[in-house]
Amino acid sequence: MSKTGVFLDRDDTLIKDVPYLDDPDMIELMPGAAEMISILNKKGIPVIMITNQSGISRGFFDEDALGEVHEELVSMLAAEGARLDGIYFCPHHPKGKIREYSIQCKCRKPEPGLLIKAADDLDLDLEKCYLVGDKADDMEAIHRVKGKAVLMKHQSKGDFAGMSKPDYKADNLKDALAWIMEDMGEPG
Repeated sequence: MSKTGVFLDRDDTLIKDVPYLDDPDMIELMPGAAEMISILNKKGIPVIMITNQSGISRGFFDEDALGEVHEELVSMLAAEGARLDGIYFCPHHPKGKIREYSIQCKCRKPEPGLLIKAADDLDLDLEKCYLVGDKADDMEAIHRVKGKAVLMKHQSKGDFAGMSKPDYKADNLKDALAWIMEDMGEPG
């Protein structure tokens, strides 16, 4: 039976944004991130990080460096009793410098490819899923698969013209979690 999951954007949602982050020592969790994930873990709700990482296609870092960043992030979350059930990233950008990554793909948000892959891997019903993010592309990606979008309003970036509006605007991750739990009919 397919289940509900919560997708989290990485930069300025799960961790503070450091442009083209390639140094694990630069990771700083957003306030409430580990607590939110831990609560979802305890409720048996999969938590999946999805992120566009055009720095790979632009030649700023490679997939190994990104892997090191994500390993440190997983370690930091584990130290606070939180676990990600999946990490999915898009290394592509149509204007990249690295030829094999310089493509128009179906995984770069707002395209829903990362969500679809995670749903296949984790048996998720995307119409029952949520995505918490800070950009219009995040809202659009989850709406393309009929899920619900939560915008981190204090962090929000980008132009929403012609894009999906969020289902909820959260003040912080604690607020996002409370709305998701209420919307699911779950006690917070």
